Amino acid sequence: MQWLKVIVAGLVEVLWVTSMNHAHNIPTWIVTLILIALSFFLVISASKHLPVGTTYTIFVGMGAIGTIIVDVIFNGASLSLVKIALLIILIVGILGLQMTTSEEES
Repeated sequence: MQWLKVIVAGLVEVLWVTSMNHAHNIPTWIVTLILIALSFFLVISASKHLPVGTTYTIFVGMGAIGTIIVDVIFNGASLSLVKIALLIILIVGILGLQMTTSEEES
């Protein structure tokens, strides 16, 4: 359950980082701030039951990977072989941290 919170927090992070690019008026800024608060609430809640270093690393890594993917798909950002290789390394690191950390650790 705690890992699910981290995953949802990472997905919400992608939303708020992406929404910052479109926050040109008060309502969109409010939505962005709500998404920021939700993502940090979820990651803080999960880190009470998981090691904070691993939790935060996975959260930030998911946000970075997701933001790059969204940027490539929706904004036409370039994607080189080097960038793909580095993303794969990041994904392997995130999966490795998650698989070697149990929920009972704190």
